[in-house]
Amino acid sequence: MAVVLITGCSSGFGKLAALEFARRGDNVFASMRNTVKAGELQEAAKAEKLEVNVVELDVTKTESANRAVEDVLARAGRIDTLVNNAGIGTHGPVEDYDDDEVEANFDTNLLCVIRVTHAALPAMRQQGSGHIINVSSLAGRVSSPFGGVYSASKHALEALSDALYYELHPFGVRVSIVEPGGFETEFSRNHGAARRFNEGSPYVQLERRFADASSRLPGAGGPADPQIVANIIADAAHAAEPKRRYLAGRDAEIIAGLHKQASDEDFEKAMRTTLDFWD
Repeated sequence: MAVVLITGCSSGFGKLAALEFARRGDNVFASMRNTVKAGELQEAAKAEKLEVNVVELDVTKTESANRAVEDVLARAGRIDTLVNNAGIGTHGPVEDYDDDEVEANFDTNLLCVIRVTHAALPAMRQQGSGHIINVSSLAGRVSSPFGGVYSASKHALEALSDALYYELHPFGVRVSIVEPGGFETEFSRNHGAARRFNEGSPYVQLERRFADASSRLPGAGGPADPQIVANIIADAAHAAEPKRRYLAGRDAEIIAGLHKQASDEDFEKAMRTTLDFWD
């Protein structure tokens, strides 16, 4: 039975991953900033007769991350798997973002991962084992118009994860990245737009044209079942030899595969031919 700490469990991938780990017999600590929002998770766990421990953890505050990790260690004695799942989405042309919006995106999607990882790593190093799983995105590999700020934060998370992979290997700590494509979650429905991206923006018509064209992308066909991502996270944690990267979803596999195999010029040509959203 592994001890698993997961961030961002009030909904979406985090909630589903907490339940999936519990089904597999793990000792799950599902964290969230506001534990009042734990009702949905707790009801789902109760319905399946699963045990899930709810922990308060505000990933934007170092003190909160330290307290949560100390709480888990006091109750379980170790942390075998840390799933950095908490994140925010955002949408809009780069020009329409104010500085504070960019900073908030990077704080949650990158700096918060560093905070929680900093808190958990001393115990993992001391025990000589552990697994950090960072939930990134297809956007962390492939940028798209009107997703530049979000993609930039996830590209940064990928770079951070790669560095951690090499730095922590000698201490017995493994690092993996999960890269979901499009899934039907509260996260996907609550992407915030840049505050200046409104009807007065010069990008509005172009964005609408791109959104319509995106339905023609390889693998497009509507958001997939988010349980797929929860299963991949749990599978990675339980793997004897976990991979560094796990693509999640048909769209992610197709687009990331093409991006990896093609030159920049060929990939651009393929996307422009498929999308045909500018002249």
